[in-house]
This record gives sequence, structure tokens and C-alpha cells, in this order.
Amino acid sequence: MELGYIISIRGEIVEVEFYKNPPFIGEILVLEKNPKVWLEVHSASKRKTFLCLSLTNSEKLFRGAKVKKTGKSLEVPVGREFLGRVIDIFGNPLDGGPPIETKEKKSIYQSPPFYHEIISGKEIIETGIKVIDLFTPLRRGEELGIFGGAGLGKTVLLIELLHNLVFFRKRIAVFAGLGERIREGQELYETLKKTNVLPRVCLVFGEMSESAIIRFKVGFVAATIAEYFRDNQREDVLFFIDNIYRFLQAGNELSTLLSVIPSEDGYQPTLSSEIGKLEERLVSNKNGSITSIQAIYVPADDITDSGVQAVFPYFDSTVILSRDIYQQGRYPAVDILASSSSVIDPAIVGQEHYETVVEAKKILERYKELEQIVSIVGEAELSVENRTIYYRARKILNFMTQDLFAVADQTGRKGKYVKREETIKGVRAILEGKLDQVPEEALLFIGGLSDLSY
Repeated sequence: MELGYIISIRGEIVEVEFYKNPPFIGEILVLEKNPKVWLEVHSASKRKTFLCLSLTNSEKLFRGAKVKKTGKSLEVPVGREFLGRVIDIFGNPLDGGPPIETKEKKSIYQSPPFYHEIISGKEIIETGIKVIDLFTPLRRGEELGIFGGAGLGKTVLLIELLHNLVFFRKRIAVFAGLGERIREGQELYETLKKTNVLPRVCLVFGEMSESAIIRFKVGFVAATIAEYFRDNQREDVLFFIDNIYRFLQAGNELSTLLSVIPSEDGYQPTLSSEIGKLEERLVSNKNGSITSIQAIYVPADDITDSGVQAVFPYFDSTVILSRDIYQQGRYPAVDILASSSSVIDPAIVGQEHYETVVEAKKILERYKELEQIVSIVGEAELSVENRTIYYRARKILNFMTQDLFAVADQTGRKGKYVKREETIKGVRAILEGKLDQVPEEALLFIGGLSDLSY
């Protein structure tokens, strides 16, 4: 077999030379004397030399070391054995459990289905979270994005969705932890274990302490496992990412290591294609569906950031978290008017749901204007009609708050699952004036109207 030679090492970037039979892009190379040391061919730098990414500890590498080709790209074991387990990108357990043995392996670089093979789902997935089910509903096989700055509750909302959809809907889920803190990963694991959700979830982690190369691969590994459940097991799979912005950051770090000149906004020039390679695999076909829910960190609360905007087009429903709403003490801190969903269509959600959303948003938009007037001259200066709109809007906003299972230990209040019909019924009652005599505070953190103690 033709061997190559390491000619330079620059941190995690290794340059390898092959005189004959060059490797293909994406091929795994191993050290001749230590097959546990892996390199992945990234690109050709000269005629016979190739830039490789070190997937293992680069301290074991040295100039002149011989490497040999494997003829394979990076593969991950796949199988139901991963359910209830926490793994790294190689399929090794991170939860202290026994090694995981599976019968199959798949390359993490799979092509997305052809356009004519993609099937659009018709089923509305009920999440039990009022503000999402009413204003940003999700269909099976589509994508929901949760956008927000630091500390606004993206992960909490994501974990709540994971809990509700797996626990109440009995779905299988794959969770990709991209560049998050180890502490957060441990908390997630313990929460899922405590709520009996873990046996139906596979967690793939690449923590913040890992190299950019490992963090960049986590999404592809998790997508490969999800595709296995969809295509081989014919399951409807839930796919969670926390958070996709770390994937962009890892790609940016990788681009810097490879000395690629960034674009004007500081991101890598390959930003759009990197996102597309991952996101376009998360679709439904005749075998099953992948419904994706992703958290997206918004740097400095700037929703116009180029990295954030590059991800936007892939989502059918977007949930925007607001710092102002968070500081007002309304959780989840969703900005209803900034959030949107392509599912809000009478042919999909039904006429009553559609009309409720349209009327509620109309009142909330008017409330936004009235709020500025009230802050200057006070509520007493509003006309009777405007005062009615003002108070009803505040009741809708309070009714959209909810106790969550994910933070029940911290709040001391048990989480609530609210059916979509109950949410619509509650908002309609507010819009029709049936709750005009109810104090707005009574609507905070209740479930449906049956929980109203006034």
C-alpha cells in the first residue's frame, strides 16, 4: 500500500505528502505505527500534498511519520443501541456506561434526498407549549428555530420541547450538543433521566472544550444517526440541535486554521454551503420524517448578524426570544410579533386557529402603539375602546406564560402541558371579552382556562 509522509504540523492542521495514489477528499488516514491516530483529508494544498485535520490528539504526530490510507471516510456506528446513551463523534460512550456495539456503520457525509423524494408532512405536531402551538405551530418533517441572545432561555425551551414531544408523543429523538458547556450537558442528561425521557433519546456531544474540528463534525454525526432511524427503522424522528450557531463558529475557527481569507463580515466564505450540507439532510421521505428543532444564539442580540441570517431560510417556524419580555418576568420570553410560521394557513391549522392568530396579532400590534402612549400620559388618557384593547392584549400576553417541566426543580412549580384546543379556546375567550372582569395577573403561569382560580 502506498504510504504518505507528514511534512508539517500546525496545531490541528497536518500537511501530508503522497508521491503516488493520492487520497480522496474526506478520506481517513491513520499513522502506520499507531492506527488509533486519525487524520481526515480536507483539501489539496499542492500537487502532491494535502491538508488534513487531526481528529485525535496531535501530540502523537511528528514530521516524517508515515501515514496510510483507509479507503473510507469518517464513519459512525448506527443502531437502536444508541438510545438512552451519550456518545462522542466516534460512537464512544461519554456516560460512563459500557461500550456500545452495533452491527452497522455509516459515513457521516450523506447526500440529501433528491427533490422529488422529499415529502411534506401534513400533521401538526402539538408541543403542549401555548405560545408555540398557537403562534408558531410546527408540522411533522419541518424545522423550528429558536432565536435569542445569551441567557434568554433557548436551551430551557428546547429541553421542554424535547420532554413534551418524547414523553407525551412517544417519539424517538436525536440530540446534538454543539459546543455547549459540559455542565449544561450533564444537567440535560440528569433531567432526561429523571423525567423518564432518556430511553428514547440519543445524545451526541462535542463540548466547548473540544477542538473546532470535533465540534464541527457533531451535527453531521447526529444527522447520520437520525437518517438511520428514518430510513432503516422507518421512524418519525425528532432532531434537536443546541446550538447551531456554535456549528458556524466551529466552521469559522476551522477556516482560520486553514488560513482562508474571511468575507467582509468576518465569517468564512463557505458559510452558506456548510449550513446547507447539514440542514438539507433534515427532511422527510417515503420512509419516515425528521422534524428538526434548533436553538440559535444571536450575538449581542443582533438578529441581523450575517451568521444568524444565513440560517433563517431553513426554518418553517421561527421563535424569537426577547430580552425586554424576559426582564418583565414573562416566560417563555417569546416576542410574538417578531416570531412567525409558514403553517399559519386556514387549510393547515383550521379556520378557528387561523382567525384567532390574526385577531390576536392585530390587538398585540395596536397594544405596542398604545404602550408608548401610556408610558407618556398614562392609561387614564386612553379612550374606552383603546383601554379595552390595551387590557385584552395584556391578558393575552400573560396567558401565553407557562410553567415548564424543564425548570420545575428551580421554580418549585410543576410543568403544564396544554392542548392546542385549550390554548385557542382561552385566547378566543379573551378576544371576545369573556374575561374582561378577570384581573390580568390571574392569567399568569396557568395552563388552560380550567386552571383559572379567579
